[in-house]
Amino acid sequence: MRRRALLQYGALGFGVAAATLFAGWWQVDGPGAPDTATGDGRPLPLTAMDFALTDHEGQPVGPETLLGRASLVFFGFTWCPQVCPTTLADISHWLDGLGDEADALDVVLITVDPERDTIDAMAEYIGYFHPQVRGWSGSPAEIARAADGFRVRYEKVSLEGGNYTMDHTAGVFLFDAEGAFVSIIDYHEPRDFALPKIRRAMAAPDGATG
Repeated sequence: MRRRALLQYGALGFGVAAATLFAGWWQVDGPGAPDTATGDGRPLPLTAMDFALTDHEGQPVGPETLLGRASLVFFGFTWCPQVCPTTLADISHWLDGLGDEADALDVVLITVDPERDTIDAMAEYIGYFHPQVRGWSGSPAEIARAADGFRVRYEKVSLEGGNYTMDHTAGVFLFDAEGAFVSIIDYHEPRDFALPKIRRAMAAPDGATG
């Protein structure tokens, strides 16, 4: 079962890697990047956030769920054609690289598309990636509250035929066990760069940022 999952997220990651380079640039470094004109764009500490969501197993969750352990948080959606599956594949490879250390880390995908991302849809989607990954969904109002705390921007974009996609801030947020923001990992960062950041978040005793 685990071998099947590894093959699935590996194929997803490598299959769309080339296509994601431009899309990720747009959302992280280009026009879709967070507006930092009124601040440094850093997320609030988890202890200063206030939202109530539901995980893919139907359990209530919120920022307090992530306290006590270091955490990786990513915003995306299950219908995402490029950046999201590649990022989750990358996260899965990072977790593999951590080995047993990964057991002490919370990893969460928060949807920006609650209209389509029901609990069942989230459960099916994250099943293609590392078993440590959790999926959170909720009402549009609570998703907006969560995004505000993380300083994440997202927007529905209409497509032909009445369908739509979501533009959203990319990047993986790292928090220490006390809920302090430590760092961000760009979706196209090599694993050799990502793992030291993750280990720093897991070891940080004082919420030092970087």
